[in-house]
Amino acid sequence: MDEHRPKRGTVVCGIVSEIHDFGVFVRLKGDPADESGTGFIRIPELTWEHFDDAADVVHVGQQIAAELLDYDGSRGQASLSLKALQEDPLVQFADRIGAVFSGPVVKVAPFGVFVRVAPGVTGLLHQSVMTREPVLGEVVTVIIAEVDLTRRRVRLEPAPTA
Repeated sequence: MDEHRPKRGTVVCGIVSEIHDFGVFVRLKGDPADESGTGFIRIPELTWEHFDDAADVVHVGQQIAAELLDYDGSRGQASLSLKALQEDPLVQFADRIGAVFSGPVVKVAPFGVFVRVAPGVTGLLHQSVMTREPVLGEVVTVIIAEVDLTRRRVRLEPAPTA
């Protein structure tokens, strides 16, 4: 076994070298130009926040620190995560059942609407509990009804009107 092999959970540094629809390539520090120092961040590992384009999260030439998820020594490639170094925003909501929040509708689906109640936290307001369906972008006031950390879901209910 190679004792110099990077271990999962290690924080590595590098420079963003390419951004694609499927992920971000990082030139790892200590290996300036050769392929043996390449890291890759899959799109879901960039951030907890919703985004439309990876370039909204990082930019070419940016220096980053990321957590090592896996290392393929034969190819010299590392799977990385920026998100792993960020606090999971959903955890703080586990004890906020019953709390009232206002936020924009960020997605409309046949079964309800998704409302952003905080950065990185979106919950479902199911159609069965709505008196009317809000439109995309409309700010609604909701109650946190349930937080399922395992399935990463937040169930919302409409807040009572005054």
